[in-house]
Amino acid sequence: MTVFFLRRLGLALVTLFLVVTVAFVLGRATGEPGALLLPDNANADDVAALNAALGFDRPILVQYLAYLGGLFVGDFGDSYRLREPAIGLVLERIPATFELAVWSFLGGFALALGVALLIQITGSRVLRAIANWCGALRQSIPDFFFGLLLVLVFAVTLGLLPSLGRTSPESLVLPVITLTTGQFVMYLRLLDVALSEQAGQDYVRTAFAQGQRRVAILFTQMLPNALLPVLGMAGLNLGGLLGGTVVVEVVFAWPGLGQLLTDAVSQRDFPIVQAGLLFVALMFVVVNTLVDLLVHRIDPRTATA
Repeated sequence: MTVFFLRRLGLALVTLFLVVTVAFVLGRATGEPGALLLPDNANADDVAALNAALGFDRPILVQYLAYLGGLFVGDFGDSYRLREPAIGLVLERIPATFELAVWSFLGGFALALGVALLIQITGSRVLRAIANWCGALRQSIPDFFFGLLLVLVFAVTLGLLPSLGRTSPESLVLPVITLTTGQFVMYLRLLDVALSEQAGQDYVRTAFAQGQRRVAILFTQMLPNALLPVLGMAGLNLGGLLGGTVVVEVVFAWPGLGQLLTDAVSQRDFPIVQAGLLFVALMFVVVNTLVDLLVHRIDPRTATA
């Protein structure tokens, strides 16, 4: 277990370093922010002076090393536009993004698990076909368009739910439905395939021969074994949700990290972009490392993976 953990930790550190480097390089490749920070009537000298004050007149390698040095002491720099520590602005938005991502993950997984178990209990091919067709239909609709449809129906037409902001628990409903339904079909297919594979195993046939009930076999023997290969994908998806709710946050004006990063990218506010991407990468790495450790704990054979 120790060797496995150290190997995963090394991969995590390499991943974070690459994210930091790519974010820095790609950000600088878009140009300097001075022209976006000044009024439209600012002249070229004013823009050059501001860029120099922000350190963009230095060689790119010097800027990069200075940025890495700041990271080691917890200094992510100040937002160019808001004049506040970038990491503070990012941390303020994390709870909203975390809330949206976790509820969406739990909702999608629970819905898929319920349908997959119902398919196995009933053995209905019609139910399987309908569930897969509905999931595929939902996946064919982009999240932003599906979210707008929900707003049109439930907020504008029926007036049942709020459509913007994070003002009450009801504000979660529409964005969570948007993300939950988008995740549903992926989990359903994984669970259905895993459960179907378990149904053909010798231990299941033996249990049936011993007179055990189908539901008991499904919940006590098949399901624990079927969940193991699904856990890895679920961890990847949860990590992706923590940093991939940008479109949905914009549609519903959800005050999360995605909306903050979208605004920062459009304004070339590099400290916020770099701090946000690093934090997203950190959450992704932590979630997947914990899932890897859990899977390895359950099945030590995965240590060679």
